[in-house]
Order: sequence, then C-alpha cells, then structure tokens
Amino acid sequence: MTSVQTPADRSAAESTLVVNDERQMVGLLGSRDSLLRLLEDNLAADIHVRGNRVTLRGSAGEVAFAERTIRELLALQEAGSVITPDAVRRTIGMLADPAPGAADSPSQVLGLNIISRRGRTIRPKTLNQKRYVDAIDQHTIVFGIGPAGTGKTYLAMAKAVQALQAKQVNRIILTRPAVEAGERLGFLPGTLSDKIDPYLRPLYDALHDMLDPESIPRLMAAGTIEVAPLAYMRGRTLNDAFIILDEAQNTTPEQMKMFLTRLGFGSKIVVTGDVTQVDLPGGQRSGLQVVREILTDVDDVSFSLLTSTDVVRHRLVGHIVDAYARWDATNSAPSPDRQERRLGRGPSVRGGHARSGGENSR
Repeated sequence: MTSVQTPADRSAAESTLVVNDERQMVGLLGSRDSLLRLLEDNLAADIHVRGNRVTLRGSAGEVAFAERTIRELLALQEAGSVITPDAVRRTIGMLADPAPGAADSPSQVLGLNIISRRGRTIRPKTLNQKRYVDAIDQHTIVFGIGPAGTGKTYLAMAKAVQALQAKQVNRIILTRPAVEAGERLGFLPGTLSDKIDPYLRPLYDALHDMLDPESIPRLMAAGTIEVAPLAYMRGRTLNDAFIILDEAQNTTPEQMKMFLTRLGFGSKIVVTGDVTQVDLPGGQRSGLQVVREILTDVDDVSFSLLTSTDVVRHRLVGHIVDAYARWDATNSAPSPDRQERRLGRGPSVRGGHARSGGENSR
C-alpha cells in the first residue's frame, strides 16, 4: 500500500492510499460496501474509492486520523483477521481515545489470537483485555476485576485451554463460590450436585465454546478438566494446573486466603470478579476487595482492572453498567433528613407543626 498526500490549501488536505492487494480492498470495503459506509459515518474526512485507490479529503487532522484508521484495518487483515463492523468501531474508538501509556496499536490488540475452533477465533477486543491476557502470560497469579461482560472469565478460560493444548499444564480447574444471588440453595431441587450445578453452568458454557462438546465429558472423567465449588478446594495442593476462581467477589477473606494457598508447582491462578456485585450475606466484606490491599506489592501477582468501556456484550450493557454506577454514587450516602428518620428522631417539623404522615396527611 502506498500513500500520496496533496495539500490543497491551509485549511484542507488530501491523501490517497493505494491498496495493491485486491482481497484486502474487498475486505476493507465489506460486503456491498457495508464497512465503507460505516467508515464514512464514523470518520470526519470525506472518503472516495475508485478501483484500488482510497482518497481522503478534509482538514489535515481529519485526513491523518482517517488514514491511520484505514492503515490499522489493513494491518489487521495482514495479521490474518477478518475486518468486522465491531473491529471498525473499536479501532476508531482506540485511536480517538488512546489509553495513557498505550504502546499497542489497535491492530496488535484486535489481531492477537488466543485459540481457534471451527473457524471461530477468541481474541481480546480492547486494550485492557489485551493487557489482561498479557498479564496472564507474564505472572503466576492474576486478578481480573471488572463489571459484567468485560470478558474476564471468558478470556481466562481461553488462556487455560490454550495452556492445556500447549501442554504447559496437565489440567484445568474451574471453581466458584456457591453463594446465592437472591436465591436460596436449599430450595433448589435434586441432590447436592444438582443444587450446585447452576452456579457452575457459566463455566460449562464457556468450555463448550472452546472445546468439542464430545470431548468434555471424557476430559472431565479423566480429571483433565475439573469444575467444582470453592469448598472442594480446601486441603488440596494443585500442581501443574491452570486454576480459575470465578465470581471471587463472593468469597470471604478467609476463603480467598485458603484458595490462593492451594497454589502448587507449575501452576497458574486467575481470579475474576466484580466488586460491585457482592452477594455475601450480613454485609460481610468481600475477599476480592481485601486481597487488593494485601497483595498489591507482592511480586509475580498482577491486578488487571477492566471497565464499562471493555464490555463486549450488547452495546447497552456498557451503558447499563455506567448508569448503575452513577445511581450507586448518588444513593449510597443517605440525606441527613433520611438519616434522622432512620435513627428514630421523630417526625420532621415544618412551619411550627409536626408532620406525622406523608403527602396524604396534608
């Protein structure tokens, strides 16, 4: 690909990109020019395509940004990835709002393949997700902390399967605390195993995305993959294993310490959770919150923080997470008037008359 820049005047600029590979050009434009229309909608520069030439016109800044976007998308193709509408939006988002100290380009983030199965590739989709994946490669214990939909568990599962297939570990151990999120375990039907199964179902679902479903029962029967409640980890030493603790915000500090001290030789631990969704009864403090204070400065332990911008589910999920965060911030501290009523200091007095009712007492 070559580029020719033609400055028209001080307020306008023009640049032409020549894409020599016909397949790359087709991939850049998308089916029926769908990706081209998406680029036109999201970039300020005017885009004109003729043959294998893409001409960009606008202010110098608009043209430079559009050119960099297109170069990143072409680089993504060169790395073996298919350009999707999501990849276009995320590339533009990363370039428009670069993270502080970010050394990775969008094509490096979106082009990192973890595992592939039946033509589907699992890869990070945001810069924080790539940093999280890199941390798993570089550290023995990694904490992935963030809201729902940020891929913390899914990417950890993908790295576990990758490590097993590469024979870096002999087994995968997946665990969760069996804590009710508004439901009662005792009222669920069936045996203890049946009662616990719903808590572990998300882990099974992720496994089915990454491995042939027919092989999973065989691997579980052989002990190569183990899915069990956190309570089953007590008293064990886990060697040569990739261990994932999911929903760790629902561990107590004592349970977290118990789990982390199961680490054996040749093993790796990934702990995932969302500190805003603690379901522990009686206002107990989460072990995931406490461990950040205890292990922050310990060598070979990494904390990866993901935010609503890393949500990879439906776009509304990120907005929902932000809306709840704003609501929590507004409503977490009760007003003095509400606090007085909670403390039983009697009815409020206005205009010299005590009011014992609400709106209906007028």
